Amino acid sequence: MIGDMSRMPALYLGHGAPPLLDDATWSAQLRGLADSMARPTAILIVSAHWEAAPISLSASGPGVGLVYDFWGFEQRFYDMTYSTPAAHALAARVSAVLSDQQVHQHASRGLDHGAWVPLKIMYPDADIPVLQMSLPTDDPGTLLTIGARLASLRDEGVLIIGSGFMTHGLPYLTDWSINAAAPSWSTDFDQWAHEAIAAGDLDTLAAYRDLAPGMPFAHPTVEHFTPLFITLGAASDPSHPADQVIDGFWMGLSKRSLLVA
Repeated sequence: MIGDMSRMPALYLGHGAPPLLDDATWSAQLRGLADSMARPTAILIVSAHWEAAPISLSASGPGVGLVYDFWGFEQRFYDMTYSTPAAHALAARVSAVLSDQQVHQHASRGLDHGAWVPLKIMYPDADIPVLQMSLPTDDPGTLLTIGARLASLRDEGVLIIGSGFMTHGLPYLTDWSINAAAPSWSTDFDQWAHEAIAAGDLDTLAAYRDLAPGMPFAHPTVEHFTPLFITLGAASDPSHPADQVIDGFWMGLSKRSLLVA
């Protein structure tokens, strides 16, 4: 057992980019979200920025550095650290609950910015073990199943997070300022997602490629949306509407984030 406490929720977070760390409004929302929950014994996070099959787990322990998978930002972002305690026990539990699948333990890969940027805001003391798991597929049904397999970890105090961005049409942005007006493809997709999530309509969400307005501009590649299905799969009742705990836009992209019980 990793811990012995009441069931933790599962989250889907918009993770932004390193400048999120300078955004007082969004940072306050993420910190407030963390403060509203029980303290996790460990964190398992699936980020849009690590797509790998078979399922892989990040390295854990002293000396494992961060992945600075971004470019064009100030040097101070590349100098940041987030050194969390070893998560070997959580890695063993993940391997156990996914025992019928091949799970690869990576020897050197640390947390990428889809993991450490939001966590640095939510848990700034870096005193909770964090393990990153790769995103092995973009198939919603498979990801829902994986999330359901991981759900038992919530009873052990583990916070499960899918980290992405509700819209992520970077090639189609014309204004890169943080307060830029959201383009219609972003607002349309966000409203569609809001309504489907509020209805607990997993079938509609899973058919986003065909049904969602704003596609494919909102997601020219889909890895920032699909971590949502890990989160929904880990819900006690995946069809029960999630709490939409953060909304609004950042650089014109939807930062809508969810909490499921």
